[in-house]
Amino acid sequence: MTEQKIKQDHKGTIGKNIRKIRLSHKIGQVDLVRKVLLMGVPLTRESLVKIERVIQHIQLLLLRAIKDSLDWREHGAEHEINQVLNHKHLDPGSIILFHNDT
Repeated sequence: MTEQKIKQDHKGTIGKNIRKIRLSHKIGQVDLVRKVLLMGVPLTRESLVKIERVIQHIQLLLLRAIKDSLDWREHGAEHEINQVLNHKHLDPGSIILFHNDT
């Protein structure tokens, strides 16, 4: 089954909002691409540019990955740390990896 693509409206709302949120969080295109790639979702800087300029549609999986990459900043690092430490599948001896400078 192929991944569902989301067609942007004639105003380019999705792409423009991605750019607006990315810039408000002071995240460069290359940094966002790296964060998405770390989530296992393929993305190139060229594709991100096309999505933000409303030249290319976006796949649902990619939209979710971009949202997740940008969304954690809304709540702050402390919220994210607590969410991980209180996760129901966290067992004694589990290894937790956090990235610096994010």
